Amino acid sequence: MTDREVLTWEVFGSASRELAATIAADGFEPDLILSIARGGLFVAGALGYALDVKNLHVMNVEFYTGVDQRLELPVMLPPVPQAVDLAGATVLVADDVADTGATLKLVRDFCSGKVAEVRCAVIYQKPWSEVDSEYVWRRTDRWINFPWSTEPPVARRQPRVLDA
Repeated sequence: MTDREVLTWEVFGSASRELAATIAADGFEPDLILSIARGGLFVAGALGYALDVKNLHVMNVEFYTGVDQRLELPVMLPPVPQAVDLAGATVLVADDVADTGATLKLVRDFCSGKVAEVRCAVIYQKPWSEVDSEYVWRRTDRWINFPWSTEPPVARRQPRVLDA
């Protein structure tokens, strides 16, 4: 038995379809999907196709810095979505995992008061997450190997600050 949950690309395809079916069966029809980059990009894209939602937005949040290493608090990185783009929308926030839940809480709080309704969808949720996502494919207390982040980068980049 492994101490890690292993998600392959093939299983991710099935998981995202099952997650979308759960959302559809619940009758939730989002106007837009707000992806938490980077891991949530894959989830949002898959859900967008499965739920026939073409309006996808991205929120860049930095929290994890390594395996089980994170910043003290999650930080929104630019560009931050404009409130006018979200105003009055029914929003589905998509991410790969609700671990501590701090990232989802940051994004949910950002949406609060700006949107008609916000719900969260994740592939995995940990039992200690401070956010209980409305839609979860699987619950686990193990570290997760995602197919998009298991292998090291093929190139290492130095962070750059872009002029605003």
